[in-house]
Parts: sequence; structure tokens; C-alpha cells
Amino acid sequence: MSLLDMLLVALGLAMDAFAVAIATGLVVVPLTGRHVFRLSFHFGLFQFLMPVIGWAAGATLASRVGRFDHWIAFVLLGFIGGKMLWESFRGEHEERQGDPTRGLSLVMFSIATSLDALAVGVSLGCARVSIWLPSVIIGLVAGAMTMVGIRFGARLGKAVGRWAERGGGLVLIGIGAKMLVSHVWG
Repeated sequence: MSLLDMLLVALGLAMDAFAVAIATGLVVVPLTGRHVFRLSFHFGLFQFLMPVIGWAAGATLASRVGRFDHWIAFVLLGFIGGKMLWESFRGEHEERQGDPTRGLSLVMFSIATSLDALAVGVSLGCARVSIWLPSVIIGLVAGAMTMVGIRFGARLGKAVGRWAERGGGLVLIGIGAKMLVSHVWG
């Protein structure tokens, strides 16, 4: 696997993280360096770890998880997106305590955006490719794309306000639905 191939795989895997980061940037007000670091670090870490886990677990785990990974991603992203939509209509934007870059939301985002990397790890293991360099590249690219996405989302959120939060919720639901549809009918 060439370096260009690894970068292209990493970019493809980072697109979900990028989209979720934009949606997160829309709702975190004010966005601080801690928010950016937490989300970027965790998305990069999970994107690094999942191929390693997939590579180590082998084809058996991939066939079991592969049958329902799209459902897991759909449920996690749908839940978080639906929660964002619900909260955007409640009219308590400034008083909400939730921070999607912390706790259970952060873990759910990290898992949902890195499930495809698990399958990539299994395929690299089947191809007898060393997992370490591809995993590092995948993690770094995901972390960088997340950093760009969350900052872009924050700037967009300042411009369009509560409508951005609603749009962010719809984006998360849409990403989950896209994953589900592409696996069920793709």
C-alpha cells in the first residue's frame, strides 16, 4: 500500500469525523481550545485504534460486526442528532449544560465515526499489510480534519445561530441514515 493510498483511505475515513465536527462546532458556544482539543484528540485516537483492533481481531470479528456496524452508527448519530434538534426547539440554548465534547456524547461520537476504520483494519490484516503506519496516518488525518471541521462549524454557527444547531442535528441524523442505507441497500 503506497503512501498516497494510505492518505486517500485516511481522508475517506475522516469525512464522517469532519461532518460530525462541523455539527459539533455549530452547538458549542463559545468554542474554546479545550473543546477543539478534546474532540480532535478523541476522534484521532479512535480512528487510530479501530484499525489496530480490526487488524488484531481478524476476519471473524469483522464478519460479525460488519453485519450491524451501520445500525450502531445510525443509532448513535441519530440519537445525538435528535437530541440536538430537540434542544434547539426548547429555547434554552444559552442555559444548556450539555457539552458534546465531553462524557458519553464524546464516546458515542468517537465510536460512531470510527466503525468503518475497524473494517479497514481487518482488510489490511487480510492483505498482510503492517497496520502501524496506516493507523498513525488515519489517526492524524482524522484529528486534523476534526480540528478544521469544529472551527468551521463554530464560525458558521455564529453567522446563522439556532438554525445552525437544527442543521447540525439534521446533518448527524443524515450521516447515520446514509451509513445505514449504504450498508443495507449498497
